[in-house]
Amino acid sequence: MKKLICADDIKSAAEKGQKNFYVEGGTIVTPSARDLAKELGVELACAAAAAGNQGCQLSDPQKTGQRATEFNRDMIYQTIKMVLTNHLLTGAVAPAAQPPFMAEGEPQSGLKIVRGRTVNYVDFDTGKPGANAAYREVVGQDESQMSAGFLTIEKSSFDRKLNCEEIQIVLEGSLAVTINGKTFEACQGDVLHVPKGSQVTWSSSGYVKIFCVTYPANRA
Repeated sequence: MKKLICADDIKSAAEKGQKNFYVEGGTIVTPSARDLAKELGVELACAAAAAGNQGCQLSDPQKTGQRATEFNRDMIYQTIKMVLTNHLLTGAVAPAAQPPFMAEGEPQSGLKIVRGRTVNYVDFDTGKPGANAAYREVVGQDESQMSAGFLTIEKSSFDRKLNCEEIQIVLEGSLAVTINGKTFEACQGDVLHVPKGSQVTWSSSGYVKIFCVTYPANRA
């Protein structure tokens, strides 16, 4: 029976600081595991290839019998970042600080495209010691009347009073929202609208990633 690698395996490896995840030949790697590996900068590699043997192949449930190697700008960026971080380039100097994210656009019109898989998060000040939350603003008040960014919460809960209107989209996992003594669950793909002045408790028993849009732009 072929071994199955899922997203939880990749997440566990990333939490341990692994940059390379070695798997046996013929192992099935789920699409969600591949996506998460790219997002977390974990490179999937064949154990046989690492040992100097040839013919190792990872099985993709959607591409049986084919080598599912995808080269795109996100993978290239993650590979370069990993090489620089580990000082693997001869004579290369690691950057003083990583960019918060990669983006491109058209300055005259104000169009901006943020490459979501390149976002580097910083700790989110929840006001609650021990809360595991991170955030990165990708659109700010200097460029829009709205602000927008990514928020992650892992096995934590915290209270917030909103001083602005907020719309959220759950990208991964599930989010528990408690307001006025009632608790609601928002799952992947769900959209939340939280009015200004609301006193809310956000919590997740696992891991959740959210895209947030606030109006007006000032989150303070």
